[in-house]
Amino acid sequence: MADFKIFIGFVMCLLLTAGCATFSDLDPGTVLPIQGERYSAVVDRESVELQLGDDAVEPETEYLIGANDILYVNVKGHPELSSPGIMVGGTNKVSGSRVDGLGRVHLPLAGSVSVKGMTIGEATDHIQEVFRTYLKDPWVVVEISEYRSKPLYLLGQFNAPGTYYMDRAYGLIEGLALGNGLKDIANLRSARIIRNGKTIPVDIYRLLQEGDQSQNTWLTANDVIFVPDDKNQNVFVFGAVDKAGPIVMPNGRLTLAQALSSAELNEGSARPTHVRIIRSLSPTRGELLVMDLTKIMQGEALPFPLMEGDVIYVPRNGLGSWNLAIQEILPSLQAISSLLQPFVQVKVLTRD
Repeated sequence: MADFKIFIGFVMCLLLTAGCATFSDLDPGTVLPIQGERYSAVVDRESVELQLGDDAVEPETEYLIGANDILYVNVKGHPELSSPGIMVGGTNKVSGSRVDGLGRVHLPLAGSVSVKGMTIGEATDHIQEVFRTYLKDPWVVVEISEYRSKPLYLLGQFNAPGTYYMDRAYGLIEGLALGNGLKDIANLRSARIIRNGKTIPVDIYRLLQEGDQSQNTWLTANDVIFVPDDKNQNVFVFGAVDKAGPIVMPNGRLTLAQALSSAELNEGSARPTHVRIIRSLSPTRGELLVMDLTKIMQGEALPFPLMEGDVIYVPRNGLGSWNLAIQEILPSLQAISSLLQPFVQVKVLTRD
């Protein structure tokens, strides 16, 4: 038994010595990269980063009066010419006159006076000048009773979703704070700002979780901040498949081969060596991938895990470019635009 233990010890020493000898010419701390590319089905990878660009807005230095604001106009010494009381929200009565859709406020004696786009000071001077036609040295004071011209819509997983009205220039953080926090199921990585009907490239996750102030963009009237939940996770398959559209990711896991199997890949017309994937890493960053599915099917590459929101396009016979691929799937993406990740919405649906 003792001889056997000595033999085992001798063999272990030989193995350790042999292992060390293999790297004896390397300096301590040397890191050798694992050569894993040959096990990957990725043929081409292009990183894309989106900038706010023309979607950025400058903050107003002073509040500018707009439609639906309620102005209280007080003409000193002439209470009969001051603004009457009106109902707001059906139950709340305030003193003031509502600015109509043309930007005019309707006042006793003076009639309709245009105040759209004016500051409070400018509106005061203008209304006072109008009353000079009827009064000697009128003294006019103008105040905003209700701010109603710059709505901000908070939708989705806010603790207090709804419509809020901005009374000054608001940054994104201030706008988010109006919603009284977010629910536990909020999916910040998919949160987005919709402006003038299109998603703009702003990363709310980076702003709140990483403190990236470059994402604290200024808000403007009628902006929509939408924060979805994290319950439903899908990828989307188009092209040479019999069942195009969204594919559910069970427990958030799905491989490329599994997705194409669920979508029923049409092997007779598919070009499996150039499968294309539009991947969203954040609302401002993504990747355009070209995959060789045959490497996976033949065991030459590892299974390729998909990420939530991946858009997969299987070209038909003939090699197509990215432009041709996007052109073919664009109508389908437009039909399900509300389900897409912000990066895909911006990159494909709203940009050239």
